[in-house]
Amino acid sequence: MVYKRVTKSSAEAVLDGDIKGWRRFLPFLGPAFIAAVAYIDPGNFATNITAGSQYGYLLLWVIAFSNLMAVLIQSLSAKLGIATGKNLPEVAREHFSKKTSIFLWIQAELVIIATDLAEFIGAALGLYLLFNIPMLPAALITAVGSFAILELQRRGFRAFEAGISGMVLIVVLAFAFQTFLAQPEWGDVAIGMFTPQFEGVDSLLLATGILGATVMPHAIYLHSSLTQNRIVGRNENEKKRIFRFEFIDIIIAMIIAGAINMSMLIIAAAVFHTQGVVVEDLDVAYNGLKDALGPMAAISFGLGLLIAGLASSSVGTLAGDVVMQGFIQRKIPLYLRRAITMVPPLVIIASGVNATYALVLSQVVLSFGICICSCPSCDVYKQTKHHGQFSQSPYYNVFRLVCCCYRCDIEYLLTVGNNIWIIKIRYSR
Repeated sequence: MVYKRVTKSSAEAVLDGDIKGWRRFLPFLGPAFIAAVAYIDPGNFATNITAGSQYGYLLLWVIAFSNLMAVLIQSLSAKLGIATGKNLPEVAREHFSKKTSIFLWIQAELVIIATDLAEFIGAALGLYLLFNIPMLPAALITAVGSFAILELQRRGFRAFEAGISGMVLIVVLAFAFQTFLAQPEWGDVAIGMFTPQFEGVDSLLLATGILGATVMPHAIYLHSSLTQNRIVGRNENEKKRIFRFEFIDIIIAMIIAGAINMSMLIIAAAVFHTQGVVVEDLDVAYNGLKDALGPMAAISFGLGLLIAGLASSSVGTLAGDVVMQGFIQRKIPLYLRRAITMVPPLVIIASGVNATYALVLSQVVLSFGICICSCPSCDVYKQTKHHGQFSQSPYYNVFRLVCCCYRCDIEYLLTVGNNIWIIKIRYSR
């Protein structure tokens, strides 16, 4: 645990005023980048590319709004860990009855399995697109890769944070390169980003899909765990200062995640929408980019999909460990958990199910879990005793409650919309 001691020593030096300038932010960077990986998983690829190819830049504002919600929810999660020294599942276990805690644990595990399904299949699809490896062998290679990433966690959280941050950087460079080649209309991009509008019911359903694929329940659970003991404040004043630094970490990570999601939609709009082509499969997007922008653009797309799937899958495994320990006070070895959660995607891939169809199906399961997670989270966060001097202003609490209720309403639409997409995909095969 050398990495952890170095982090704490550097952080204490910052809190004591011994480190000045931009270097004082460095010990506090990392947790938000791990949580942000959930915002760029393969489920986002599918919704963003479909939205861009069908409606151009119209729904960019949905991604921007989703990111604002993400900043709010992740900051609340991080704040809970810093203020209480406990993660959200632990606090929820104390707040709710034993039966409710068991129910919340079961739904959280199902959500993580559904999320892992999308991430695992996405990474395997990336290998298939890049190297033409059949899906089942690609899935087995993905399994080995996910174990290798988890090995970083054994070297300390700083090593794991550095590894995940490096993978996020690769995804950023991949989509920056594609955006440069796509040459979008930046005036239209600005209009789409700041002008809320829809074009019929289908655009509303796609908007709910974008929103539903953004704020992930397991990222909320995990973030509070990442901050609860990473740097422990010695008093209330230090805890407030730690949160200010952590909030900067959240802002940077969410801006990067938002930029990646926006670039997916922008590329699809510039390449496919201008040609009147609607893309609903990731392999079609890969081949379309290859034809329109050249092989390097397609390779960067496949690489981004592979890296995003591997990174987000490993983060999901850590989140599963957190929810089991927090809700029911049980723990299993991390590698055993990783092996168990591999079984559903391997079975689905071996059965020959269409990869995009499986991704959409996982989002249906996920949509139920997000709503179930949001309401108890709002109930826990409103208890000011958990935050002490960190309690929010009434205006902030109202905004948080509105976001919670909005997510519950929007997830109902998402479930209906996803079922429509499933029927469409099924009968188009």
